[in-house]
Amino acid sequence: MFLHGKRLLVTGVVSTKSIAYAAARLAIEQGAQVTLTGFGRGLRITQRLGDDLGAEVLELDVTQPDHITAAVRRIEEKWGGLDGILHSIAYAPGDALDGGFLTAEWEHVATALHVSTYSYAALARAFAPLMPGGSIVGLDFDASVVWPGYDWMGVAKAGLESANRYLAHALGPQGIRVNLIASGPLRTIAANAIKSFGVFETVWRERAPLGWDEEDATPVGRAVCALWSDWLPAVTGEVIHVDGGVHAVGGTVPAAAAAPEQQHEIAAVR
Repeated sequence: MFLHGKRLLVTGVVSTKSIAYAAARLAIEQGAQVTLTGFGRGLRITQRLGDDLGAEVLELDVTQPDHITAAVRRIEEKWGGLDGILHSIAYAPGDALDGGFLTAEWEHVATALHVSTYSYAALARAFAPLMPGGSIVGLDFDASVVWPGYDWMGVAKAGLESANRYLAHALGPQGIRVNLIASGPLRTIAANAIKSFGVFETVWRERAPLGWDEEDATPVGRAVCALWSDWLPAVTGEVIHVDGGVHAVGGTVPAAAAAPEQQHEIAAVR
């Protein structure tokens, strides 16, 4: 029960296959109190999953400042404080993915950056006054290299990694740790939006020293729980890879692994 008594806010629970669901389930098993968030058409799904987990669900669209304010007020009323947050939020319109890097309109690029990058800082800023120490965790996908079809989401993730460092610097004096987990590819709802997802599976199948199961979010959920716990008190500003070791292995993506229209996008990856 190494999370006994921890009060945690978990965003992004939209299916039982999601990293956020795995993290919430494991945290509850380890003694934490958990509140989930959802919005829009996915809110009913989050509410159903919240019922299964025994967790309250708050409506929270991170692009709406009044939603964030209301969520902060509810957490303060409910618990009086907060020990941890999981930012499991990312979205890019279709034309900003799958070859749309040079053609996507600013309006859609701005949406990707707002939802996937700026909201990390927005949540941290809003909830920090309720956190006497604690841990904020975000979800990343290696942004140090090009991934075919990832396009503006890759740029958003690079911004997320930079924001993580700045948040660690800004919130460290309050004792708040801020870290990202760069997961290997998982067959989540978000993955279904990327047509070239098969390229990622090929890379991990060929190069993960520990192997990788794209159907199992549990290893990533455990890493989230470790960062929420008191066992890593001096770790902040980090990007922790939970990817079976692919980030440490050199090589290139085989051109044959990509669809013909995407082969020109293949770049060297570590």
